[in-house]
Amino acid sequence: MNNHTRKFFIYTRKSTDTEDRQVRSISDQLAELKELAVKEQIEVVDIFVEKQTAKAPGRPVFNEMLLRIEQNEANGILAWHPDRLARNSVDGGKIIYLLDTGKIAELKFPTFWCDPTPQGKFMLSIAFSQSKYYVDNLSENIKRGHRNKVKDGIWPQMAPLGYVNVKGQGIAPHPEYAPLIKKTFEAYVTGNFTLRAVREKFNALGLKGKSDGELAVSNYQKILKNPIYTGLMRYNGEIFEGKHKPIISKKLFDQCQEVMMRKSKPHSKGLKTYLYRGFFHCGECGCFITTETQKGHNYLHCTKRKNPCSQKYVREEIITSQIKEEIQKVSLPLAWTKWMIEENQKDQSSELQASELFAQKTKNAISLLDSKIEKLMTAYLENALSLEEYREAKNKLVNQKQLLKEKLQAFEQKTNNRFELTENFLKLNLEAKELANERTGKENLHLFKKIGSNFIIEARTVSLEPRSAWRVLSDWGFLGGNTEQTALRADSLS
Repeated sequence: MNNHTRKFFIYTRKSTDTEDRQVRSISDQLAELKELAVKEQIEVVDIFVEKQTAKAPGRPVFNEMLLRIEQNEANGILAWHPDRLARNSVDGGKIIYLLDTGKIAELKFPTFWCDPTPQGKFMLSIAFSQSKYYVDNLSENIKRGHRNKVKDGIWPQMAPLGYVNVKGQGIAPHPEYAPLIKKTFEAYVTGNFTLRAVREKFNALGLKGKSDGELAVSNYQKILKNPIYTGLMRYNGEIFEGKHKPIISKKLFDQCQEVMMRKSKPHSKGLKTYLYRGFFHCGECGCFITTETQKGHNYLHCTKRKNPCSQKYVREEIITSQIKEEIQKVSLPLAWTKWMIEENQKDQSSELQASELFAQKTKNAISLLDSKIEKLMTAYLENALSLEEYREAKNKLVNQKQLLKEKLQAFEQKTNNRFELTENFLKLNLEAKELANERTGKENLHLFKKIGSNFIIEARTVSLEPRSAWRVLSDWGFLGGNTEQTALRADSLS
């Protein structure tokens, strides 16, 4: 080729991916290529700089350069090495094809010999193939390394929001964001927040993504679906036990999944929100009690969808007042409460031995699950199970094990949890009368649900069936407010 027709493009590329870590910088490549152009008396038409991996086709700068070559703006390429041009078979094939058709007359590399002869094109094909093999092999090695890490309980990638990467240790809770992640789950599990409301609340509290960017609704959905916050790691569809510190419990995570599933179901729109809608049944016909607004007041009444019903309307504030009265009735006398707390503490000490037996049984169950997981791996390696069957069975066992571990951990931290619940129940009874007037209608309704079930309105009066411990109080007359009888019983047990 005559010197006056030697029009070349300079192409440089360096990505941030692993395969290019040892490659010279773009400025170094440019300096060397310009020096080669002067030495070879080559006219440089344009310079192309790309900061993107070449392991897959679709590089915009590279494609623009080839398009301009096809338009005869240049007939040669200067690059530092063939692997700068292509690390995949598609782009490598394009270069070879343009050489075959004569659109590319020359390729020049400071580190590699190439000319448009059959031998030169063969050597170029070998160079492209080696580049692709390097990328494929590197990718496989990285995947293998990542899998080995997750099997050892170490998260191998960039830490998810709420964690930070710790060199040699995987990930650890972020001192600022981990508490916010926990509160995100705690807020969502109440069912009172949509994903959009969660986003607004916690973005305002300072929870941010990469480069301090604001989190989108989809980011919060991913957070709430990610089991990594429970100590488990989902990697390539498989669940692994992590060594990192959990931010939330598996129980809270599972409850959030239930809330998300419930919220995803279609529901009717356009209904005004009322506090007691769908909560009560009619005591006469059994139909639901609904609420509607008339002249600025909310009224509850039977839907009367089954049989003729004689029940009348009742104002919402009357029902609210009756609920407060029912809550106040569960207040226990001080003497009873003190005696019950003392008895509860005595029972607590005698329970210790039985609790230790439970702990040992739980540990044995965890060991059994470990054995089953090992057997699953053996079955998969011996081709007795498909990869899909292995993953499905293993994920179930790992989830079971995580639940048992959390039960054991909770037990070891609070062996007296049952007794604390009893004490809390007694204190709740003691405080019910005082707190009933201070709570909002929604809070009182929440406590009302704890007291009983089968909530009825008949003759404009609320009734219910007390639950468990509350039923005991009802049977003894506490719900009826018989203070004289209560005092006599308290004296007999003091």
